Amino acid sequence: MTKGDISILLRKLHLMQAVDKLRFYYFKIKHRKKNREFLQKHPEAALPPDYYIYEAFQLNYEEYLTKSKKTAQWILDFYIKHKKREPEKVLDWGCGPGRIIRHLPALLPASSKIYGTDYNAKSIEWCKNNLKGIDFNKNSIDAILPYNDNYFDYIFGISIFTHLSAQKHAEWIEELTRVLKPGGLMMLTTHGNDFRVKLSKKELAAFDAGNIVVRDKVKEGHRTYTAYHPAEYMEKLFTGQGLKILEHVSPETISGKPQQDVWILEKL
Repeated sequence: MTKGDISILLRKLHLMQAVDKLRFYYFKIKHRKKNREFLQKHPEAALPPDYYIYEAFQLNYEEYLTKSKKTAQWILDFYIKHKKREPEKVLDWGCGPGRIIRHLPALLPASSKIYGTDYNAKSIEWCKNNLKGIDFNKNSIDAILPYNDNYFDYIFGISIFTHLSAQKHAEWIEELTRVLKPGGLMMLTTHGNDFRVKLSKKELAAFDAGNIVVRDKVKEGHRTYTAYHPAEYMEKLFTGQGLKILEHVSPETISGKPQQDVWILEKL
């Protein structure tokens, strides 16, 4: 039995989120010493509660802060590469507890406007109370944002479509395109070809036929609700909304860990 088969079985038995909670405690114990040492050296560090960190990344405080800063710069570099300038209005769609967005004020000009939105009320409340200079909004799982049409220069969503149903893919890409300026860029990451190794035989057949594969039976949007995206599916999704694909990066596995695809899109 493969890991994919085990995941499917746990979902059928409605045990997936319980098992994931046990995994959280495993990592909490595993990194306890390192995290305690980090806090002793950096008592000023503003860190969200442990489970928020676990949901967004890995439960290692130093990695959480240092890698997220590099990720923030990596995201901005895609915009600069294609537009030869920095964005003025940026939206972190699915910002969670602010892992990436917290670094943007230091990386962008003071005149830039930075926004974060997420469906997790507790994460947004923490961000509002601890991360200044950023406008945060609590959205729902439904594709409704409180922003004007054609508002943002740059929208990015890191591993957000990876936790949504096929229906929500269609609804959210339409809503994100609505609030993106003509000529603006969107950056999204997905579970692409590198994640084929995680699929069961039945799932793999569907994926290779160009169909999205969704593992549900848990709360949609939660880290255990997982979608896998063949390139053909994503290309149809984007072009159907008037988005031009400027770049598609399909990286290879690093240290045994599959890497997400990166899509850079321009609104026509």
